[in-house]
Amino acid sequence: MARIALGIEYDGTDFRGWQTQQAGVRTVQECLEEALSKVANHPVSVICAGRTDAGVHGTGQVVHFDSDAPREMKSWIMGGNTNLPYDITIRWAVPVDDEFHARFSAVSRRYRYVIYNHSRPPALYRNQVTWNHRPLNVEAMRQAAALLEGSHDFTSYRSVHCQAKSPNKTLHSLRLYEHGKVIVIEAHANAFLMHMVRNMAGVLMTIGAGKRPPAWAAEVLAARDRKVGAATAHPYGLYLVEIEYPEHFGLPREPLGPLWLPDRLAP
Repeated sequence: MARIALGIEYDGTDFRGWQTQQAGVRTVQECLEEALSKVANHPVSVICAGRTDAGVHGTGQVVHFDSDAPREMKSWIMGGNTNLPYDITIRWAVPVDDEFHARFSAVSRRYRYVIYNHSRPPALYRNQVTWNHRPLNVEAMRQAAALLEGSHDFTSYRSVHCQAKSPNKTLHSLRLYEHGKVIVIEAHANAFLMHMVRNMAGVLMTIGAGKRPPAWAAEVLAARDRKVGAATAHPYGLYLVEIEYPEHFGLPREPLGPLWLPDRLAP
């Protein structure tokens, strides 16, 4: 048996999330496993680095699977993409040691939340960005974001349906960037809770719209109560853009995405 790691990109618009569910529900995992099983000529099960919700996109998702099929890496890429639907792409494939685990070997994750801040909604990117028609004060949002960085109990920023054993996470950074009419919230943490990024985005947009002061972000955090925060932001603007692993695994590094944004954004 050989273990293979893949880098996956997908448009989450027409999926009910990553994880396989009941029959008739379209998920990224199910489509990917079906495609790889055709290439391998045997059933393939994949394990991902982080499950994404319905409507959430991925440019840096990483999975692994085991197979005894004698295939070159380009065969997994080309054969997999031939059998995948239009909204999923295998970006790279590399052999890894048996110790590699897409989820448990990861040391951090990075998400981007993309906001189109304009008085009129976009037509072409309506499912790839979150539209906010109110002028947003990015500096106020930056001040609020800084209050959330560090190791905290993020109960107030996770879904009430979150099944994580602990609400304690380390948010390495929470940065905001402007790119024309687009505002990008970039969150980097050791791990994330269910809806954590979307709930932080909801609070930051409320502050940016002038409805609350920047200090409110910390007040919500200290309350440890989901009911005191803002509404959960839409999933359309959320992208899983990077999974970081120890260097000895030798995984490729791709642009963070989405493709129409610079890889490394400037303040």
